[in-house]
Amino acid sequence: MSILNVEHLSHGFGDRAIFHDVSFRLLKGEHIGLVGANGEGKSTFMNLITGRLQPDEGKIEWAKKVRAGYLDQHTVLQKGMTVRQVLTSAFDFLLEMEQELSGLYEKMGEVSGDGLQQLMDEAGTLQDLLTTHDFYMIDAKVEEVGRALGLAEIGLDRDVTELSGGQRTKVLLGKLLLEKPDILLLDEPTNYLDAGHIEWLKRYLNDYENAFILISHDIPFLNSVVNLVYHMDHQELTRYVGNYDKFQEVYAVRQAQLQAAYEKQQKEIADLKDFVARNKARVSTRNMAMSRQKKLDKMDVIELAAQRPKPEFHFLEARTPGRYLFRTKDLVIGYDEPLSSPLNLEMERGSKIVLTGANGIGKTTLLKSILGLIPALSGSVEQGDYLEIGYFEQEMSEGGTNTCIEEIWQTFPAFSQYEVRSALAKCGLTTKHIESQVRVLSGGEQAKVRLCKLINRPSNVLVLDEPTNHLDVDAKTELKRALSAYRGSILMVCHEPDFYDGLATEVIDCGKWTTRAV
Repeated sequence: MSILNVEHLSHGFGDRAIFHDVSFRLLKGEHIGLVGANGEGKSTFMNLITGRLQPDEGKIEWAKKVRAGYLDQHTVLQKGMTVRQVLTSAFDFLLEMEQELSGLYEKMGEVSGDGLQQLMDEAGTLQDLLTTHDFYMIDAKVEEVGRALGLAEIGLDRDVTELSGGQRTKVLLGKLLLEKPDILLLDEPTNYLDAGHIEWLKRYLNDYENAFILISHDIPFLNSVVNLVYHMDHQELTRYVGNYDKFQEVYAVRQAQLQAAYEKQQKEIADLKDFVARNKARVSTRNMAMSRQKKLDKMDVIELAAQRPKPEFHFLEARTPGRYLFRTKDLVIGYDEPLSSPLNLEMERGSKIVLTGANGIGKTTLLKSILGLIPALSGSVEQGDYLEIGYFEQEMSEGGTNTCIEEIWQTFPAFSQYEVRSALAKCGLTTKHIESQVRVLSGGEQAKVRLCKLINRPSNVLVLDEPTNHLDVDAKTELKRALSAYRGSILMVCHEPDFYDGLATEVIDCGKWTTRAV
């Protein structure tokens, strides 16, 4: 049974085309991974099929009575709402249904005969829907999902705007699961999630009977949950059966076949053109030359897609710092309440340390406390001598209308326009990206703009808070290579073992010193 049909979809922003004549069909029970490089339009596709954007051309048609649940990487939670209220809002449609049911019961006292029977039938249908969707167990369901995702420990009555990025993701995911939609649309759900909850989500999706479409750059996660891959590349959408590894295997074979066919055809074209040029002026061979020219004119020429620029990250290195980069003495981190027991930590020059642990236990707060961006609740931090720190924040501030060029120019006013464009291009951004406003770029493209700032300022210590979030496979691979080659020191928060394996000199589990239940 077809749940969603997309036919001849075309869409773009200004003069930048995202899709051209794309068709797509989603069947019941399909577990789809939507993959592609940063900026190819994966999130745009989700926004189009959910009706948040209107396509320039084409038709998007959902089956009747299908409810789609969308986990958006950019969803904003309202200040003043508690975790419990957000989770309970998953049942808003049921509350509306209950009000409709009450209205039907009131009308029953005013009618009789066939009219009464019709109202009773409608009421019975609504009553069955309320029961099916666990309307009479809302509170118990909220508590159950809260426990499964670790939200009960955070506090179900806590204001959602006080939560970390990972905790907010868990709240939105919990709300989505409580809605029990017919199809899940998940846009990078593992961003900000710690390893334990990624495993829980993996199990949930493997047991999920309905269809889902998943955008993710987390390859082990994709491999474990999808049975179909749709590859978004150069305005086209191509279907592959199997998981991500199978897709890569088949894609590589197709690319090799296309390259071989292209080279064979180019040789044929060159031979035909050569024959025409040599023989069109001679009477005896003119007809053969004209025949060859007709063949050339009718030929369906194979075109290879332009090679997408691959990022090149090279961190500029500052002078060597002192032996100790920082030392903490009985440091207690937090805001209104402590997030840690007293910490006595030190980091020596040359270390590449990775901080792991559940969301909300204070990893980002620790980084900011060490950098002096927020005050400690008690204790002290002593920074070493000659530090040149490069800091990559977990989240980018909202708003602003700067183009990528203006964003880099503000940071490096001495750069010429050529140097700015060249710096952004080396990070894998095309001319159209470079001239766009930063806010309209995808999460991965925005991360590349921020990395552009980081790599062009000399540093001897890099402090990185979830640097791999939103980055595509090529960018992650290149970033790992660049960090491995970097001769400075690294302090990094990361939830991806595949990324930091072989890079870290030490991995610290922050759950050992946190005072926050997880």
